[in-house]
Amino acid sequence: MSVIMTLTVKGDPQKLEEHASSNQDTMGEVIESAKAHGLISHRFYGSEDGQIMVLDEWPDEQSFKAFFEENGGRIGPMMEAAGVTSEPQPKFWRKLETHDNYG
Repeated sequence: MSVIMTLTVKGDPQKLEEHASSNQDTMGEVIESAKAHGLISHRFYGSEDGQIMVLDEWPDEQSFKAFFEENGGRIGPMMEAAGVTSEPQPKFWRKLETHDNYG
């Protein structure tokens, strides 16, 4: 069963969007690498109080870790451009069977 990975850091969501817009080739390379490692879905989210969250679905925790290790040199500058100074701490979530799924 797949896992959800969340990664939340303090940073400037607008600066991240600007960096992504100015570096579309690099963003494309990163997402292609992620897909090669098994990425199922991926989104960035930003809040008004200076938080950036990555929300991904991966086949398993190891697939994400292999991707992240391989792409740290491309991900680091993206985070720096957004003003992130803390080390990203991914968190992995497994789906619970609660018999009330919707959507």
